[in-house]
Parts: sequence; structure tokens; C-alpha cells
Amino acid sequence: MERNFAQTLSDLRKSRGYSQRKVARDLGISQALLSHYENGFREPGIEFICRVCDYYNISADYLLCRTENSVANDSVINASTAFLTEMKTLVNKAEDALIEFKNKK
Repeated sequence: MERNFAQTLSDLRKSRGYSQRKVARDLGISQALLSHYENGFREPGIEFICRVCDYYNISADYLLCRTENSVANDSVINASTAFLTEMKTLVNKAEDALIEFKNKK
């Protein structure tokens, strides 16, 4: 069975052993509204999506069923870090080359 938003929202709560009442209170909504979201009768706005992601410390892509990984993709973070390191190295080399060029004049 393919995951959907409602099921993911419900599974997150249940996997932590939280009641609907607790989660609804923590997220600032009524228990009835949370129930509607978990049962797929209503869809939340972006503000609620952001609160849920912060509350459960998950990515929006996971909550919206765009990925199976609940946290940010480590390979993307590692690639970004490597890219920034390489860019700093290139900037330093360029600065050194400019200084050397100025000194030759």
C-alpha cells in the first residue's frame, strides 16, 4: 500500500505513543481537526505542515510522501559541503594568483 499524507500523519503520532489530544494541543488545533487530517477528510495548510515537521523533526518531503527518508538527505548535505569547500579552495587560489600577478608588475 502506498503511503499518503493522512496515514503518515497518523503513523507519526502512533509511533511515538502520543494521543490525538496531546498532539492536537501541542500543535494548537482541536482534536477533531487532527482527526479529520489523519482520516483524510480535510487537508491542512502550509503553516500546519511546517508545525508538524518541526514537531516531529521530519522533512516536509517525508510528510508529503515525496520521499521515504524522514530526514534531509545526507548525500545532498555532503555534496553541498564538498562543493563549498572546493569553492573556498578555488577562491584562495585565485587570490594567490592575483597577488602574484600584481607583484610581477
